[in-house]
Amino acid sequence: MTTQPSPTGADRATSAIVLRTDATASIGVGHAMRLLALAQEFIARGRSVHLAGELALDWVERSYRDAGVTLHTRPDDPAALGDLADGLAASFVVIDGYHFGPSWGAHLRRHGLPVTAMVDGRFGADQDADLYVDQNPGATPRKVEAGRHALAGAPYTLFRDDVLALREDVAGRARPGAQERLSVLAVFGGSDPMGAAPLVAPIILRAAAAAGVGMDLTVVTPDDAWAAPLRDDLPVDVTLTTTGPVTDLAARAARSDLVVTASGSSVWELLCLGVPTAVVCVIDNQRLGYDMVIEADLALGVGHLDELHAVDTSREDATRRLASALGDPLAREARAQRGRELLDGDGRRRVADAIEALRR
Repeated sequence: MTTQPSPTGADRATSAIVLRTDATASIGVGHAMRLLALAQEFIARGRSVHLAGELALDWVERSYRDAGVTLHTRPDDPAALGDLADGLAASFVVIDGYHFGPSWGAHLRRHGLPVTAMVDGRFGADQDADLYVDQNPGATPRKVEAGRHALAGAPYTLFRDDVLALREDVAGRARPGAQERLSVLAVFGGSDPMGAAPLVAPIILRAAAAAGVGMDLTVVTPDDAWAAPLRDDLPVDVTLTTTGPVTDLAARAARSDLVVTASGSSVWELLCLGVPTAVVCVIDNQRLGYDMVIEADLALGVGHLDELHAVDTSREDATRRLASALGDPLAREARAQRGRELLDGDGRRRVADAIEALRR
């Protein structure tokens, strides 16, 4: 890999940017989806965007291709990524994933490429980078040495084109009253890697029965074998539909009266849209986001997945909290409005500006 000079003037406006991330059933799709938002911003600015990684889910790969991103085989080591960036005469590299050690960023930086690392609190924070971006609302900028930069919090949350396009539509939508039938969506990541749906869906159904509300529940799940026994014993005036991974999640959420979801990056999309939301912390790296939205009363806290699995009283408490939310449209809407006010949808522009300002 040769050292790359930093483009200036007209060259900077059109030079390439390389994204390094993966999306698999075990990793999930959150890293890839937030980088897709950043890719869309750079493409709108006239840049060539390249994704180097494994996109094992067809709908994720299709989303990147439809956006105009050029896809490359997953590089196995930092040198291979550097060679790719070198061949593309790339100006910047963005790394997003907890499984990349600091040697990835260090190699690129030694050869003159500015590196941005997407982090979530301490997760991914050991990367060697010029710019660290923690897009989670409530996060605070990490301390960095001179010459490096850190951005954190709600002003820097990344949103895809489809989310931003729906933002105004949701704001003008009439919501049902206390006695009207509810449309509820449950989704726990693009592939539900922690298997939350079979545990949380019955809690939602019991909550509807306790609240005495009619409900159409749709659950996104890669395998719905668990749903058959539930369909045989549904509460009165409640339906249960399952579907595999979807590409129109934002649109489905915008039509819903409540979305029950994992407390990953999709939560920020729902809050930006202004959709009433309930969250489940399904894995340790989501605790920061989960605690933040609960403390700020932006979403209803259902609980931590490990506790819901292990403790009967946790499931009972979750049922009571969800029943209260299903029966109280004013509380649902108040939380949704607070979330919408917090997240203005302009984070990707701010992050792209910061990346383009890097000089090596």
